[in-house]
Amino acid sequence: MCGILGLFGRSPVGERLVEGLLTLQHRGQDSAGILTSDTTTHLKKGNGAVAQVFNEKNLARLTGNIGIGHVRYPTSGPGSDEDAQPFYVNAPFGIAIVDNGNVTNYPDLRRELVDKDHRQLTSYSDAEPILNVLAEELGRTNLARFGPESVFRAVKATFRKVKGALSVVALIQDKGLLAFRDPLGIKPLVFARQGRDFGFASESVAFDRLGFRRFRDVAPGEAIFVGMDRRVHARQIARPRHRPCIFEYVYFARPDSVMDGIEVYEARLRLGRRLGEEVVRHGVKPDLVAPVPDTARAAATELAATIGVRLREGLIKNRYIPRTFIMPRPSDRTRTVRQKLNPVRSQIKGRDVLLVDDSIVRGTTSRQIVKMVRDAGARRVFLAITAPPLRYPCVYGIDMMTRGEFIAKRYSVDKIRKLVDADALVYQTYDGLVEAVRGNMKDRRFCTACFTGEYPTGVTRRDLAALERERRRCIA
Repeated sequence: MCGILGLFGRSPVGERLVEGLLTLQHRGQDSAGILTSDTTTHLKKGNGAVAQVFNEKNLARLTGNIGIGHVRYPTSGPGSDEDAQPFYVNAPFGIAIVDNGNVTNYPDLRRELVDKDHRQLTSYSDAEPILNVLAEELGRTNLARFGPESVFRAVKATFRKVKGALSVVALIQDKGLLAFRDPLGIKPLVFARQGRDFGFASESVAFDRLGFRRFRDVAPGEAIFVGMDRRVHARQIARPRHRPCIFEYVYFARPDSVMDGIEVYEARLRLGRRLGEEVVRHGVKPDLVAPVPDTARAAATELAATIGVRLREGLIKNRYIPRTFIMPRPSDRTRTVRQKLNPVRSQIKGRDVLLVDDSIVRGTTSRQIVKMVRDAGARRVFLAITAPPLRYPCVYGIDMMTRGEFIAKRYSVDKIRKLVDADALVYQTYDGLVEAVRGNMKDRRFCTACFTGEYPTGVTRRDLAALERERRRCIA
């Protein structure tokens, strides 16, 4: 999962790109990067959070009224400096891109680009193959007669060659700003305009910070090109088959974002209400409800109201520690849980505590949290999860890419309860998940592959095996 941003303004955009990326920091803390353009391009990127990568000195050289930015955690590639985005090629025109998602045919596509087309790739990021394909397709057009039609033909050809989840923003030097989203719309992408200023971002919350008041989702299969004359050209490139990632609403997105017409905070409240009904059905009767901060807070609030039990902050989060979910190494996750959370003993001691969390992947984090609450004096510790059991790899950009990672793939719910040392474990039902996120959008369908194993792009066992090999190689 990554955060992407593109701005085309009436004044220099470097500082505004930093501001926007700070609002998207939750989508990745491994690296950050910005490329701006005036008479030439200016690039700064590196490993670390936004505030670590950018300072007054390097911001001063990010000149120009048009630019793109990125925050990353690695879903392909080892996460080295070379994998930081944006990526740039100098022909045709000079093109730079940032992307959010994951290329499911990445191993085959990379081999084709290197062995057949003799292209020299400098990283193991899947953004670089996307960039090379887009550049190659733009190069097939009549460059002297470049226009929106040239762009749309290149995007259409890119959709044919690149498979998976693609939300992309591209800067074409002296031509304009381009954004496109795969036909399934798996990853979010939003378009905004305010007068003669334009922007693209992973989440609407970036535009709240930047002062945009009008925004809409980039439709699945749509491309939008804003030329240097500031005229907006939109085209439905491929037939939409909308399947937005449901896990965005459970965990990744900020609660103050609106994605594909659904407000994330309201979706999490509904998740809490449905989960509360499950808690009652299981006969769990706690003294208090405590969220595991921060993504479970909204759900815990509604769950507590549903079962008629007081809500308390039983765990306090150190906000300067990265998200443990997106750490590939178990030792990192275990150490960081202890650094990130600390119990409020006065609220916990001698009480039956119901902890509300968003998901269980490997069980490592849940076990550490339950132990922490027990050590703080809880009489009993119950665990309620706003999502159903995760059992299948995500191949679209969430760092769950190997089948061996899922505790729910190997064990029953009761066995998981024992492994995490909880007195009771209540999961959200699958139907409860879908209905809660959907709200009043009754015809909305989602990508739920991590729960069901049904991949909307038709991923084969061979694809899964290849992606697993690539991921293991990267984190070895």
